[in-house]
Amino acid sequence: MTAPPGSTPEGPPWLSPEVLVLAQRVLRSHRLAFGRELVAPTALGRPGIQIAQDLFVAPMVVLAHDDGPDPRLIYGNREALTLWHHSWATLVGLPSRLTAEAGTRAARQAALDQALALGGIEGYAGVRIDSQGRRFQIRGARLWSLLDENGRPCGQAAAFSDWWWLP
Repeated sequence: MTAPPGSTPEGPPWLSPEVLVLAQRVLRSHRLAFGRELVAPTALGRPGIQIAQDLFVAPMVVLAHDDGPDPRLIYGNREALTLWHHSWATLVGLPSRLTAEAGTRAARQAALDQALALGGIEGYAGVRIDSQGRRFQIRGARLWSLLDENGRPCGQAAAFSDWWWLP
């Protein structure tokens, strides 16, 4: 039996201890920004590994990047990996600006700036590009600030399920 792509002998990278913390941060920050759960409500005391697995297999695209000078992707669930045609190893660490065409990056950045100022926005639409250069439109996306355990911004996340390929 072979391991899933992107897995290590220790298990899939999206279930590593660091990503378990990140998954909870993504979910907690979404709840703070929008007043509702991103995925099915999580019960108190539920193991972090189950929460992380729920986020990874959620039926929507979920991405997150850090707050560096050229933000890099730090998370992409299964839907994101599939849509952008990446493995975990090639998506995580990628400058997040590269998910959009050069001509659409200013509008993308304006939306991210607005989400940072407000804590989160809903209804974002824009054009993105996958790793093979194929363009697609997203609509109805939520963008929100990731907050660390002390409530300080430490990145941003996005989720959407409405998208289609462009000619």
